[in-house]
Amino acid sequence: MKDRIVLAYSGGLDTSVAIGWIANETGAEVVAVAADVGQGGEDLEVIRQRALDCGAVEAVVADVRDEFADDFCLPALQANALYMSRYPLVSALSRPLIVKHLVAAARQHGASTVAHGCTGKGNDQVRFEVGIGALAPELRCLAPVRDSGMTRDKAIAFAEERGLQIDVTKKSPYSIDQNVWGRAVETGFLEDPWNAPVEDVYSYTQAPGTAAGPDEVTISFVDGVPTALDGRPVTVLQAIEELNRRGGAQGVGRLDMVEDRLVGIKSREVYEVPGAQVLLTAHRELEDLTVERDLARFKRTVEQRWAELVYDGLWFSPLKRALDDFLASSQRHVTGEVRLVLSAGTATPTGRRSDASLYDYALATYDAGDTFDQSLAKGFVELWGMPSRLASARDLRLHDAPGRGAGPA
Repeated sequence: MKDRIVLAYSGGLDTSVAIGWIANETGAEVVAVAADVGQGGEDLEVIRQRALDCGAVEAVVADVRDEFADDFCLPALQANALYMSRYPLVSALSRPLIVKHLVAAARQHGASTVAHGCTGKGNDQVRFEVGIGALAPELRCLAPVRDSGMTRDKAIAFAEERGLQIDVTKKSPYSIDQNVWGRAVETGFLEDPWNAPVEDVYSYTQAPGTAAGPDEVTISFVDGVPTALDGRPVTVLQAIEELNRRGGAQGVGRLDMVEDRLVGIKSREVYEVPGAQVLLTAHRELEDLTVERDLARFKRTVEQRWAELVYDGLWFSPLKRALDDFLASSQRHVTGEVRLVLSAGTATPTGRRSDASLYDYALATYDAGDTFDQSLAKGFVELWGMPSRLASARDLRLHDAPGRGAGPA
């Protein structure tokens, strides 16, 4: 029996050509695996048939949108995960899910190797190979585009020479990756960070300010999970999809940033994340109402590290798993509703309420009914400032003492 190689298959030129290239170079049979993470585009059956037409002996296609929303987007939401405080981890979240299905297919079909179509410049090569190594250390990895110098011209020539049925005449000036959590656009004229994005860069969002009027939405959460929009029960996937539509119509979620890639280079990226931005804004507002101060402060440190781990391809790492447990625990009381107005590219909170709220009106008010004992504040301020006051007194004493100057010039 021939050796088998499982290929992460998108249906595009590079991975379609990779089927034939792998067969020619290794003599192995190729099993193509495609996952629907909400990227839209072609029907899964069309993609499956193309893989077979290009020479795959098996083609596995899976609708994993709910799994992606529940097991990958939701943890990112509960972590308020933003790489470099801005990027909601669009591509980084989908890669470990794809890795999980690649490994399962490799074991099912008796493959010894998993292949992907990543280049050597991006983060995805790390996410695929480190993830595969964590879940299945016995599997080898193959990267035809990175390791063989397969340029687009070579790929087109390979496809034409072998009569592969792939449309290679229409070439977008951009490199695009998208899923239900958002859309990432790079390359082309965007590689000059001074060039402003033109409107045809965008697909998930309309130009801010072009909608007929604002859109008010109330999002309900139970233990950090979005469960209803305007009182209508929804799944996590349905919440993201509806807020993609409603937020996108208002121009919410456009990002233009220079990003620090894991491989050490800076890259200009344009993102569209309407649903993610609305949900992240609402979730943070509800946490501000329901999470105790010291827990909230420490959680912000955990959030940053969690986002870095996921961006860096370490979804399956021990530290990431440990932080998952902390984050899950932090959501115990994040239950309630947040009202937002979507308009002119912004998602603005206008109200929040919860039975688990830590906001005490009687303590917060400056009007009649105030129960805060202000006489206690004087002693609190004295004790709170004591360490700083003592340190300052020490510094002044030593600085002014004879023979103690500022040191050599």
